[in-house]
Amino acid sequence: MRRLFLSASIPQPGRGDYHLTANPFLIQFAVRELLTVCLGRRMLVWGGHPAITPMVWAVCEGLGIEYAKAVTLYQSKQFSDYFPVENAQFGNMVLVNAVDGDSEKSLHVMRTEMLSGPFEAAVFIGGMDGVIAESAMFQKMHPTAKMLALRSPGGAALTLADQLGQVGDRIDFARLFHEELGIASTEKRDQIS
Repeated sequence: MRRLFLSASIPQPGRGDYHLTANPFLIQFAVRELLTVCLGRRMLVWGGHPAITPMVWAVCEGLGIEYAKAVTLYQSKQFSDYFPVENAQFGNMVLVNAVDGDSEKSLHVMRTEMLSGPFEAAVFIGGMDGVIAESAMFQKMHPTAKMLALRSPGGAALTLADQLGQVGDRIDFARLFHEELGIASTEKRDQIS
């Protein structure tokens, strides 16, 4: 099964300086374009950030994609009080146990489980410290997989793009994803293999 990992969020003030470079509109636009390109063509795996999960649900609905065949949502029980209502739509959500009431330990365990198994690529959009942590774990666990960090929406992904030596400020996201992820626009949506 061909799998794609998404790490994305909209940076918030008071949680580092990533919000200073972030463009929330471009983050949302890039995430929606990625979803439109990949859903039904690749299995999408992500940790259920409250700003991203509703977008995944809405695009699945709009494309008529069956969630269980197209996405896998990971959540740590540590944050159950903050789950978006859209989580209820994903019957294949993977709930990972909290660790001693410790947010950092709980996130680490969830990310380790979420990033296990094969991936052909990871896409990083916007984000804060979680994007940096997930990119380091992904790179260690999948050293030959493609990593694509978007610069133009800003946030932690901009920092990551610099670290990866990725240049360019493209905002033609659909074309970028088709080219960089090798997903043809003619590829049928029911093919997740």
